[in-house]
Amino acid sequence: MYPKITQTIQALLQEPLNHLVRDEIVQPLIDFVQKKVHAQQPVNLHFICTHNSRRSHLSQAWAQAAAAYFEVPRVYCYSGGTEETALFPLVAETLSDQGFHLSEIGKGVNPLYALKYDENAPPVVGFSKTFDHPFNPVSAFAAVMTCTQADQGCPFIPGAEQRIPIPYEDPKIADGTPGQKQVYAERSLEIAREMMYVFSKIDL
Repeated sequence: MYPKITQTIQALLQEPLNHLVRDEIVQPLIDFVQKKVHAQQPVNLHFICTHNSRRSHLSQAWAQAAAAYFEVPRVYCYSGGTEETALFPLVAETLSDQGFHLSEIGKGVNPLYALKYDENAPPVVGFSKTFDHPFNPVSAFAAVMTCTQADQGCPFIPGAEQRIPIPYEDPKIADGTPGQKQVYAERSLEIAREMMYVFSKIDL
């Protein structure tokens, strides 16, 4: 992994994670991943929020990095929304600040990003799309609902093997304020910490 993202992860792991994460909320995700690993099946995780612009992308990127850090095999992370908008620029900037290497590989109103955590690993592909976009899996995946609005407004996700609500507060609440950058960084690290906890619990 790139040195800076390794440093970010190791800083998160310095304190016992069970005191800092919502273990009861993330336990269903641990159970889903563990079941797939024991069965030697692919682990498809589809992170969903309303606009697929902030929390779902942070979750997708950090879950993929956490799986790599703890060497959990065949984990494939996706993201989607109930609406298509665009990956919010500060999300990309925040992930870059915390160690991901970003390349904008498609411009326009909905730009396409390659988010890399390791020079030899495939990138996480970041762009806004609906959860049923052809880029996303159609079956045998866990739908991880990262916001309460999407969880309540989208009661059925076709093809989902399991639905797991792990909501996070929207960093958008800080948009346009002096503390905006700090709030995005804190939300990213909160998500990273919980994804690290999930994959640290997987018995290989």
